[in-house]
Order: sequence, then structure tokens, then C-alpha cells
Amino acid sequence: MHTWDPDRYLAYADERGRPFLDLLARVGAAHPGLVVDLGCGPGNLTRMLAERWPDAEVSGLDASPAMIERARAGGGRVRYDVGDLRTWSPPPAGVDVLISNATLQWVPGHLDLLPRLFAALADGGWLAFQVPGNFDQPSHTIRTELAAEPAYAAHTAGVAVPSSHDPQVYLEALAGLGAEVDAWETTYLHVLDGEDPVFAWVSGTGARPTLEALPEDLRGEFEHEFRRRLRAAYPSRNGRVVLPFRRVFVVARRGPRS
Repeated sequence: MHTWDPDRYLAYADERGRPFLDLLARVGAAHPGLVVDLGCGPGNLTRMLAERWPDAEVSGLDASPAMIERARAGGGRVRYDVGDLRTWSPPPAGVDVLISNATLQWVPGHLDLLPRLFAALADGGWLAFQVPGNFDQPSHTIRTELAAEPAYAAHTAGVAVPSSHDPQVYLEALAGLGAEVDAWETTYLHVLDGEDPVFAWVSGTGARPTLEALPEDLRGEFEHEFRRRLRAAYPSRNGRVVLPFRRVFVVARRGPRS
């Protein structure tokens, strides 16, 4: 099992937060009573939900104790709990706004989870989620190729690897449940600086399970080669690196139950 490092994750908090704001802008809930953030991470974005809906009860759930500890340290009126979204149980009255930001890609077979998440909504409730859609890009394919090399394969076999679907797949799945669905994609061009910024980005998210799976005597040489290949794939120009990052967005609304 891998762990998460809130400090490393928050290194690019502004860039990681922008898709959340773009997702939230398409949620039209006016006066929700209960707002839930599944996969809330360090809570910096969840607190924005409490700011947007000051009269709502807002809660955040994350499987990482380290992330929840950081979220609670941030203060505010949000309730945070450690838990697995796959076994999360909504209250009987349902949820008015259910958000999941950059989390479902870590849940194998998460398409099969959508009916249960949609069923958790109250009448008129909103389900909104965002997942990365860049797994065919060098930031991920280099990790996959390197991890499969003989020196590392025995240690990296079976580690958690994120994955997602195209917007139309999510749209059809939720429309089939009777939802009103808005699905789209956006490719952000993140301009990063610092030393090996793409490595710094992926080592806090998609590559972290692989790096943690390696013993210390192999991790250093893996990181060295990983950095080298990423520098070649994402060359620095005038001290900055451009990281294209495609993301997939879905907002679904539940009508009244018949």
C-alpha cells in the first residue's frame, strides 16, 4: 500500500486547483443542505465548498490518514473523515451535491461505481467529478516503460496505476441512469519552473505508488533515469517547462424520483 504526502501534493496547489474550480462552476445547486467531497485530499479545495454554500453541511472523505490530518489542521467548519469511497454510505435522505475531484482514476472499475454514487443523490441533487485523461502522455508512459524493465519489474508489478475514460463513456453511463449530463474535456498547459518540475509533479501523484514500491537501493537509480527521460520529453525553454494536461469533467443532475 502506498501513502500520500500532503506537502508534495500541494507543491502545485494552484495548478491542481484550477480544474476543481472549473468543475464547480458548472454545478448549479442554489441552496444544498448536504455537500460531500469524496477524495478530499488535504482539504484546501473542500473548504471552497463551504465558502460557496455557507449554509450547507459540508464533509470530506479520504482514504489517506495523512491527508485527513492536514485537512483538519486547516480549520474551517468542514467535517473530515478517513474512509474508502467504495464503501461510503450516504445518509438516507441523500446528498445534494456530491463532488469527487481527481480521485476516481485511482478506483479500478470506477465506471461500475457510478450507479451507486448517482443513487446517493437526493431529488434534484448534483454529482460532479473530474479525472485526469492524460495517461497516454510521456509523464505516464515513461513511468510504465521504466517500471517494466527487469531491474524493477518484480517490485513494481501490481502497483496502483490510475486510469480513466473519455467524456462520452461517462455521459452514456449516467444518461442511462436517467441523469441530465454535462460532460467535457479540457487540456491545460501548465507552465512549470524549478528543477525537474514534471518529475516533481508526477512523484506527488501518478508515479508515487511506483516510487514507494521500490527498495531504497533501486529507487535512486530509477528516479535518476526517470528524471532524465522526462527532461528529454519536456524540454526546458527559458527556465520553464510546459506540461500539457488533459482532464475529463462530468456534471450530472438527478431529477425527481417517480
